[in-house]
Amino acid sequence: MTVESGYADAFGPQVPRTGDEGQTATFALASAAYRDNPVEDIKKADNEWHQSAVNPGKLALFKPNLGEAFSRAVVDRMLGGDRKPLIQSFGTQPQVVVEHCLAANRIRRERDNKLTAIMALCGLVFLPGLLVWLLVFQLRTTMTRGDNKRVSAAATALLVAVGALAVIFLVRMPFTGFWGWYGRAAVVAPVVGWFWAKRVCEHTAADLRARWDGLLSGSSIGAKVPEAVPSNPGETAAEQLRQSLARLSAEQQSNSVFYAGPKGILGMGTRWGSWQLAEDLVPAHADREIHPFRSWDVIRSIHDQLRMLERGPLNTGGFPTPSIRHWIVTPVGENAKAVSRPEGTDVEAYQVKAHAIQEICNKQQFGAGDRHYLGVQWTLWDGQLVLTMLITVTVLHATLRIEVTGHALGPVNGLFTTKSEAPTRSVSKSFKPWESRTIKLPLVNSDEVVRLAVRAPISWYPPLLNWLGGSIALPEPFGLRHAWADQPWRHRFMADDALRAATPVLRVVHAAAIKVLEENGVDTEKFGSRSAFLSTAVQDPSPRKADVYDA
Repeated sequence: MTVESGYADAFGPQVPRTGDEGQTATFALASAAYRDNPVEDIKKADNEWHQSAVNPGKLALFKPNLGEAFSRAVVDRMLGGDRKPLIQSFGTQPQVVVEHCLAANRIRRERDNKLTAIMALCGLVFLPGLLVWLLVFQLRTTMTRGDNKRVSAAATALLVAVGALAVIFLVRMPFTGFWGWYGRAAVVAPVVGWFWAKRVCEHTAADLRARWDGLLSGSSIGAKVPEAVPSNPGETAAEQLRQSLARLSAEQQSNSVFYAGPKGILGMGTRWGSWQLAEDLVPAHADREIHPFRSWDVIRSIHDQLRMLERGPLNTGGFPTPSIRHWIVTPVGENAKAVSRPEGTDVEAYQVKAHAIQEICNKQQFGAGDRHYLGVQWTLWDGQLVLTMLITVTVLHATLRIEVTGHALGPVNGLFTTKSEAPTRSVSKSFKPWESRTIKLPLVNSDEVVRLAVRAPISWYPPLLNWLGGSIALPEPFGLRHAWADQPWRHRFMADDALRAATPVLRVVHAAAIKVLEENGVDTEKFGSRSAFLSTAVQDPSPRKADVYDA
């Protein structure tokens, strides 16, 4: 984030680098704020579990493009004062995405201020002429919604015909005196305003596209959000925005996640594999009892051993340093539209405290309530792949069960990784009609200039703009990363990384658990045999929908 204030030295431009966690996925999502694609394209990025919706407006002339609708929807959802809890965006930095959405909104707001002034000078003063021209463009926009070429040609013919009538009206004005000159100005002024507005729109479009491409190419373009830094104690809006961004970062670090049935753990992806070791606790010596221990003792030993995963006997690269955390998992319905984070004295800044985690691990193993999982997570491919292995230990009666499950969150949809393309058209050569050439078109066409100009005066009140033009309804429960993530199994190397991680993690978990059992006088023969069997089976893992039970 680059902030235009005295704090600018504290923030530098974010440049994607190899191994820099989450930069590629983060900037791909952030680029959506600057895009000028049709708003319906957001549906192409949806996956089978999370579906966006495009709410249609009342007038096609006020319809937003993808960048306008996306940036507004993300800011409202993630920074709103009474917003619902968010799902963590593993593998990305959601605050950076939100800052780019704020920056895009600010750029468009500056453009809209200029367009509003143009509308007031060239439109409001000559309202009758403006209304006629807007009616023509509304009819033209309505007619060109489909792919019917005949209808599109008729819409263009309509605009040409109205233009011809306007010229005749100017030449053979039925009025004289003041009203005659006013009538001529009412015809000409909106056209002059259109040319003026076109220059403003093209300048802003070039700026937005440069930022869009810059994010995907790794340039140093940062999000400028000066309104998030209060310059004096009286700026309550800036202070509120700063607090909202801080709250977003705190929620991103929460150790509370949600299990939504076949959707898996929200934010971590679906569960693709599960391996369970369950045997009875039998004393190693008949004349001695088992030394009492708890599930937390086993988990703590596993945690210590998992920290050694990046080390190996050979210098072959191997695992990068993983993130190892204790997670509290709350069950929610498969079709739940909202989640509720744990609250109370055991929670501080969205974090469940250590003593509460230990108590849940030891006691809440059967029946209602949250569950404890130990997670080892890798963020790979610059945030495009998030691998999570979760371990839980339960003891029911005399049976100890160690379960290891694999979760994988794939790359963000290709919609977010495509760069801008300059509009072009293929035409036949003048003297060689059998050959064609490509000509560049303006970034902003005539219809787009009119659309931006009519939206500008009401852009200060987004609810009315959304009602007139439409908006995007984000999938709930919402999290930036999992909402538009593809499956990793179509990418050969990503799939290999997910499958290869299972075997060493499983063996480390079993070895650490068996060590604790031996230290506490448990016969580990059956545990060792079962572990060896699982160790053999996991060498040939195959991804499957482990949460879809065939019952």
